[in-house]
Amino acid sequence: MVFSSEIFLFLFLPLFLALYYLTPFRFRSALILAGSYLFYGWWRFDFLLLLFLTTLWTYVIGHRIGANLDTQRARFWCGVGVAGCLSVLGVFKYLNFFIDSFAALLGTTAEGLDIHWRLILPIGVSFYVFHCISYLVDILRKDAKPTANFFDFAAFIALFPQLVAGPILRFKDLAHQFEHRVHSAQKFADGMAWFAVGLAKKVLIADSIAPLADLAFSTPDPSAPLAWAGSVAYMLQLYFDFSGYSDMAMGLGLMMAFKFRENFDTPYISASITEFWRRWHISLSVWLRDYLYIPLGGNRISERRTYVNLMTVMVLGGLWHGANWTFVIWGVWHGGWLALERWMGWSMRPRTLARVTWTMLLVLLGWVIFRAADVGQASQVYAGMVGLNGISLPVEIALQITRESLVIMALAILICAIEPAARDLVVRRYYVPSGPGGALAVSDTLAPAVLTSVLFALSVMRLAEQSFSPFLYFQF
Repeated sequence: MVFSSEIFLFLFLPLFLALYYLTPFRFRSALILAGSYLFYGWWRFDFLLLLFLTTLWTYVIGHRIGANLDTQRARFWCGVGVAGCLSVLGVFKYLNFFIDSFAALLGTTAEGLDIHWRLILPIGVSFYVFHCISYLVDILRKDAKPTANFFDFAAFIALFPQLVAGPILRFKDLAHQFEHRVHSAQKFADGMAWFAVGLAKKVLIADSIAPLADLAFSTPDPSAPLAWAGSVAYMLQLYFDFSGYSDMAMGLGLMMAFKFRENFDTPYISASITEFWRRWHISLSVWLRDYLYIPLGGNRISERRTYVNLMTVMVLGGLWHGANWTFVIWGVWHGGWLALERWMGWSMRPRTLARVTWTMLLVLLGWVIFRAADVGQASQVYAGMVGLNGISLPVEIALQITRESLVIMALAILICAIEPAARDLVVRRYYVPSGPGGALAVSDTLAPAVLTSVLFALSVMRLAEQSFSPFLYFQF
C-alpha cells in the first residue's frame, strides 16, 4: 500500500483516523501498531514476521543494555544487538549482491554456481533497522532509557507514515510523544496541508517527469539531448518524489499529533557538496554523522583520518541505498568531493551563482550512476552527455517525449530556483512557528486551505488516470 493510491486515501486512512480518535489514548499505541502492520502487510504479509522479530530482538537487547550500564556487559549486549540488526540487512539486502560478486570473480553467474534462488528485499528494511540500531546505541550512551512499554516501542518501529521510506527517526526524540501528545484541530489541519503538498509533489510533478527519465536510461547509447534531458529529469523526479514522501509522512504524523523533523531543506540551491548533505535527506545525514562518522573519530584524530572517515561514511551510505556497485561508486563520488572541499576550504567561500551551478552539476553527474541499473548503462549516459553518441535527437525518440514532461520539468526547475524565497514569503504570510524541531503551523487564513484543497483535488484526478507508481525510495 502506498500513500498515493486510492485505497490508502479513501479507505485505509479515513478508517484508521476514525478508529484512532475514537480510541482512548492509552490504547492508541496498540492501534497504531495494528494499523501499521496492516499497512505493511498489504504488500507482503509474510515479511511482517521479520519486522516483528527485529522489533522484539531490539526491545529485549535494549533492556539487557540498560540493566548493565557502566559495565563491559553493556557494550557486549549492544554489540550483539547491533550485529543482530545488521545481519537482517546482510542477509536480505546484500546476500544476492555478495553471491553475484563472488560468481563474477570466478567468471560465472549465480546460476553457474547452481544457485537458482533470489531473496526478495523487504520494503523499508533499511529504515527500520537503522531505527533499531540508534535505539540500542542511544541506551548505551545514556541518551535514552529502555522503554518499559513494548507497544510504544513496536509502534515507533512500525509507525506507518515513516515505515517504508523514512525519514529516519530516533526513539529518544519521540518517546515523550508516545507518553503524551496534544491533539487539536489545528494540528490535524496542518497535517492535511503538509500531506496535500507532498502528494502534489509526487503525483503532479515527479510522476509527470518520470517517463522522460525512464526513456533516457532505457535507450541504448542516448544522444546528447536525451542524455542531458533524462538526467535532469531524474534529478528532479527523485527530489520531488522523495521530498514529497517526507512531507506526506510529516503530515500523517501531525494528524496523530506527532512532530517529525523536516527531511529536506531546498537542497538544489546548495553551493557545495558539503552544504548539499546538510540539506538533502537530513535524517540520513544526521544518522550517519552520529552513529558512524563520530564513532570512527570524526575530525578529532587527524586531518588524514578525517578524509578517510568522510570517504568511509559516504561509501557505506551509498551501499545502504542498495546492493549494487553503482551505489558504491556514487558514495565514492560524494565522499571524494566532501574530502576535497574540506581540504581546499571550498565550503567556507561566499555563495555565488557559479558555485551553485558547479555543485548542481556534480550532483547531477552523481545521480546518473545512482539511477543506472549498472555501470555499463551509466557509461552510456555519460558518453551521451559528452556527445559521443551524437548530438541530434532521433525522430523515433523525439516522438516519445511528451510536451507535458517538458513543461512540468521546466516548472520543477523554476520551483527549485525560487523555492527558498517563495517558502520564506509563504511562511511569513500564512504560517506561524510551532516550537523547535516541529513543523510549521498554518495560520488562521483561508488561502492555505484553498491552495491545499486545490492541490489535493488535482492530485486525486491525476491518480485516477495514471497507473500504479511506487515511491522511488521503496527500493532502498
